[in-house]
Amino acid sequence: MVVPAPPGRSGLPAASPWLWKRNRKSLYPIAAALWLYAAFVWLLPPGRRRCSLGRRSGPVAAASSLASSSGSPRTRAGRRREPRWRRRDRRPRTARAGPGPRGRWARAGTAAPTPPEPPQEEPPRQPQPPPDEPAPPYPPDFEKLWQAAQSNPHDFTAWTELLTLVEQENHLPAARRAFDAFFAHYPYCYGYWKKYADMERRFGGNRHTEEVFERGLQSIPLSMDLWIHYISYLQSTLDMNLPESAPKIRGVFEAAVAAAGLDFRSDKLWELYVEWEREQGELRAVTAIYDRVLSIPTQLYSQHWERFKEHVLHHPPKDILSPEELLWVRSKLSTEPPPKAPEPEGTEAPPGEEPAPQGGTAADAQEDLDQEKIRELVISMRQQIYAQNEAEVSKRWNFEDGIKRPYFHVKPLERAQLRNWREYLDWELGGGNHDRCIVLFERCVIACALYEEFWIKYTRFLEPQTVAGARSVFQRACGYHLPRKPTIHLLWAAFEEKHGNPEESRRILRCLEAAVPGLAMVRLRRVSLERRLGNLEQAERLLREAISANEGLPLASFFAIKLARQAAKVQRNLGKARAVLADALEKEPDNARLHANLLELEFGADVRQNEGNTLRCLERALRSPLAPDAKLLFSQRRLEFLEDFGSSIHSLLTAYDDHQRILKQHAARKRALENGSEEPDDKRLRPDDPSLLTPLNFSGGDVGSNPSYSYWYQHGYGAYNYQTPWNYNQYYGQS
Repeated sequence: MVVPAPPGRSGLPAASPWLWKRNRKSLYPIAAALWLYAAFVWLLPPGRRRCSLGRRSGPVAAASSLASSSGSPRTRAGRRREPRWRRRDRRPRTARAGPGPRGRWARAGTAAPTPPEPPQEEPPRQPQPPPDEPAPPYPPDFEKLWQAAQSNPHDFTAWTELLTLVEQENHLPAARRAFDAFFAHYPYCYGYWKKYADMERRFGGNRHTEEVFERGLQSIPLSMDLWIHYISYLQSTLDMNLPESAPKIRGVFEAAVAAAGLDFRSDKLWELYVEWEREQGELRAVTAIYDRVLSIPTQLYSQHWERFKEHVLHHPPKDILSPEELLWVRSKLSTEPPPKAPEPEGTEAPPGEEPAPQGGTAADAQEDLDQEKIRELVISMRQQIYAQNEAEVSKRWNFEDGIKRPYFHVKPLERAQLRNWREYLDWELGGGNHDRCIVLFERCVIACALYEEFWIKYTRFLEPQTVAGARSVFQRACGYHLPRKPTIHLLWAAFEEKHGNPEESRRILRCLEAAVPGLAMVRLRRVSLERRLGNLEQAERLLREAISANEGLPLASFFAIKLARQAAKVQRNLGKARAVLADALEKEPDNARLHANLLELEFGADVRQNEGNTLRCLERALRSPLAPDAKLLFSQRRLEFLEDFGSSIHSLLTAYDDHQRILKQHAARKRALENGSEEPDDKRLRPDDPSLLTPLNFSGGDVGSNPSYSYWYQHGYGAYNYQTPWNYNQYYGQS
């Protein structure tokens, strides 16, 4: 029995000792070559090792790779052809007589080796797209001009310099970046939309060119020049032999006249539509277009009428009229008695002879006569429409003549043009034609895009009819043209809150405050919104943030007064309101308005239980570094309060003595002013002091002879106007 020897270190079956001793000298070079090759494969990176057993490495893989690579040429596809023994091994095997080794392994007395495993084929790799070529660097001055435009987006000159640079350099990536950023601020500049589309077209991007046209027409749908430029582009690029080309151009024409056909200056667009349909041989479509434009008041209305008559007179009625209209016209003519044609003299035949046939001349003449009658009837039916349209044109002519700049520009309009737009809009609104009002408003907001009064007028016109339309106008006005105008933003926020969208209202006010910080009215509107929604804690937090942000400024005391009033009137917390005003007075003790509001707060409570707090408030005002006139006013109020509600005669007498002393000081100061001496600036009464709200005329003497005290005593304590109007405009930033 032959026992198979264990495999050797080289991975090959071990031969018998006799065979090894006999052939060891000839096997040394082979073994050395195998080990060198195995070491070489082992040192290669894993991705470079090509072994017949997959990605295995080591001596076994090297030996197997050497065995499989011998005598196996590459195929045309570049892969290595499998050895014959592997292909033969894949054939279906037949049953053998019995187990046991065969061939030379049997003669050698060793076991047959196990066939090596088939190579593990890797899954086919997906074709990778070629890497995009890196964009060429921007022009040298691009970054400088870009930063200048981004630092001040409202500088139109900086944008024009940037766009001029990218046009001159003919740099498409820079042009796309510049134009897209520019149109985010100035979407009504139709000339730059045309330049953007032309640049895309020069670089062969038809898809990008159409996208630019579509974006521009969505931004400014009343631009005749942009519509005509787009149509000309389609006519020059589309293959008219294809069945879908003509319907596409016709669809663009219809979209153009639907968006801008009612414009007073849309004649060029209508004429282009007529000429294109005539070139296509669609004479009935030409008639239909004329029927539409003849009822629209345009600048060249008479020219359309003359060309329509030429169109009718130079073509057969059956070619220019629809079958329904042609049938109606013929039925109309058939109901009228045909005129009897006069018989020419000398045409009778001699007696006994038949008249010679005329060869259909009479039938042809009758057909020509019918066609002339049809043409006359067609024109006469349009004559009345033309007369009505002429009257509408005459009503609008003076208004249209006053429009000197129908396009957008950042330069301000003249007052005469603004007045003309106001009167034109009022007149058109009085007419009641909704479509014409919409078109006129759209024309107006193009020329007057930087004037919020016209946007506000537009939204008020649309809101009763369509909420979505009014919202769209607000979005255009505030998002593009008036990002820093507070009035229209506040109206937009109120509009959204009114229609049940408080989250959008909150977002609008927050964005406006971020864009134009420091507006008191915006913060107050945010506070009132939260209060109406029941978020009293959020409203209080907003007011406290405003106080902290404006610490050291007069606006801090204004917000402190608002917070105190909310705590007292809404939250019913008198202690919190008193603490807010006390903290404000600690920082600003010479603010007469804070003292007056604290006095109002204390006086609004029960006077019998709150007498001590009221008197302390008055004494605090008298001890503060207020102006002398303000102290005189607070002294009068203390005297009046004690006279009406005081519980101690000693306090009343003491207050009376103090008031007499203050009156004498006031009289002495008044005489000094009359003698020419000036009062120091720090002692003068500030304009926001409440003492200026009521004219005071003090003269010395007792309380009974003092007309000022008598006035306060007779009219009651409530005569003091605590609810003084606050001038919000002094804190509005100029936008």
